[in-house]
Amino acid sequence: MSENTSITVTRTIDAPNKDVFDVISLPENHVAIDGSGFVVSVDQGDRITGTGQVFTMNMAGDHMGGDYKTDNHVTGYDEGKLLAWQTAPAGTQPPGWQWVWELTPHGPDSTEVRHTYDWSNVTDPDLLSKITFPLVSEDDMETALKNLAAAVAS
Repeated sequence: MSENTSITVTRTIDAPNKDVFDVISLPENHVAIDGSGFVVSVDQGDRITGTGQVFTMNMAGDHMGGDYKTDNHVTGYDEGKLLAWQTAPAGTQPPGWQWVWELTPHGPDSTEVRHTYDWSNVTDPDLLSKITFPLVSEDDMETALKNLAAAVAS
């Protein structure tokens, strides 16, 4: 088993920081930017405006036996700079993995985006015996950044 417990990818997107943040802070946009193919639709999710919010996604994947839902608990929010959440099967508490988006403006029309998938806090032996991390590959995450760039441009 690999000792790595996170994947981080970075891309500079030719768009204002505000535009990039507007895309990632609206859960319905994650259907289009998802690079893994797991996100099917938003079940419930208003624009993210602070920590403590929860948005629910409809998902599909063999690792969960087909269709399932996730509750995403927003744990980090700094408008225009940071958005982070921990994901859990719907109706449960997060078991330790999280997604982090960090934005750094580079002038008025360019934004560096760092996207991290971190499963370092997953400690449940039953979960670790059922799921092999990472579920999402570095290539999937690179695709998400490519899709985000396209979504911001449209």
